[in-house]
Amino acid sequence: MTEILYIHPETPQPRLIRQAVDVIRNGGLIAYPTDTTYALGCGIGEKNALDRLIRLRQLDKKHQFTLLCHDLSALAIYAKVENPDYRLLKAHTPGPYTFILKGTTEVPRRLMDPKKRNIGIRVPDHAICQALLAEHGEPIMTSTCHLPNDEFPLTDPQDVRDFLQGQVDLVIDGGFCGVMETTVISMADGDGPEVVREGAGPVDSIF
Repeated sequence: MTEILYIHPETPQPRLIRQAVDVIRNGGLIAYPTDTTYALGCGIGEKNALDRLIRLRQLDKKHQFTLLCHDLSALAIYAKVENPDYRLLKAHTPGPYTFILKGTTEVPRRLMDPKKRNIGIRVPDHAICQALLAEHGEPIMTSTCHLPNDEFPLTDPQDVRDFLQGQVDLVIDGGFCGVMETTVISMADGDGPEVVREGAGPVDSIF
């Protein structure tokens, strides 16, 4: 059975946040709201939860995974960033952006493309996400809640509950989300920012 927690999107209840983080720490797979669409998440080192996510979304081995971070302090551990790139990240976080960077050896290999060894970094501007990350104390592995053969990601909490019943351990119902995914900016090649996907985050301020 999939547990449902109704958490306020602006003032998350600490008791419910602790319950949700317990699921993550126990190796569970969760669905939760963000500042863009709903997303799927699990602990960084939880191979079984990651395998379930991969099967659920029918992802291939080249899929670019992302670490959901409370702030940019995790960068020093998980990604390699030059000073000009750091200033760009700082100016656009928190917000609806995913930044592709070179991963460090602290990132599990299964989260990165085996050839490129890149990792996505995302700092969300959403109270539930921030509360989860603060309570968890480390980043969460995250992926858009975009099911196979669906044109758009899930944004309606009722749809999330219906479609993911029995497939995830927990659904956090935090109300409706947006319909656009994050804007993805790659800075992995060291040649300046490159727009990989234009989404909810404006790109005019990137350049």
